[in-house]
Amino acid sequence: MKNPFPLKHTLLLIGSCMFILALYSCSKNDNNNNQPDVAGLMAFNLSPDKPLIGISLSGNTLRPPLPYVSYTGGYVSIYPGERSTVAFDAGSGNSFASTTYKYLPRKYYSVFVTGANGTYNNIVVSDNIDSLSGISGESYIRYINAVTDSSKPQVMISDSQSVVVNDQPAFKDVSSFTQIKSGPVTIAINNGAKINASRNITLEEQKLYTILFVGNPSGTAPGDSVQIRYIENGKLKLDTSQVSAKVIN
Repeated sequence: MKNPFPLKHTLLLIGSCMFILALYSCSKNDNNNNQPDVAGLMAFNLSPDKPLIGISLSGNTLRPPLPYVSYTGGYVSIYPGERSTVAFDAGSGNSFASTTYKYLPRKYYSVFVTGANGTYNNIVVSDNIDSLSGISGESYIRYINAVTDSSKPQVMISDSQSVVVNDQPAFKDVSSFTQIKSGPVTIAINNGAKINASRNITLEEQKLYTILFVGNPSGTAPGDSVQIRYIENGKLKLDTSQVSAKVIN
């Protein structure tokens, strides 16, 4: 399934040499040697009662605003350093969640806006993509439990051969990327009560995926139902000269 979101975002990195240049040594123009290194940031709106939010870093707003269960469509180039990361209602401009995080140059990050009913958080994580290697027949998968519930539901992710992930994450937990066989994968989340969802997807080799468990089991609005969404973070290619992985278009 290539487009699990109802938006027209492509699921690979925001392309072009401009972005890859900033993160992973594309050829530099001799006339622009003083351009600073940047980091990559992907942002998600996973708050069920926030229909449209904005994200700002040190007062600079990422565009466009994000509807619920949408994201930036790829990694956006940002300046590194210790920066305030603020989520705000796109209509009123009122902020409702804020954190400060130190972004390092040439690194990738994700910020997940989570919560409901007046309690919200910006969860910033380092994606550690540069520590992964592209392997034939293998993919990488991780998840965030953004279901606004105090229980620790059972999360299981299985490939065609075995159970690869068997966890009980708390609300707001984000897993690391786990290597998994490419092809059909079954994903399930269940707490024996109101949280009960499953989904089958197909992973392509050397790609990285983030699974989004979302919803508000105690709510009654249409968007409160527990769902399993996913996005592609990018594709790995083995860099034999540096023995490390790059994310490429």
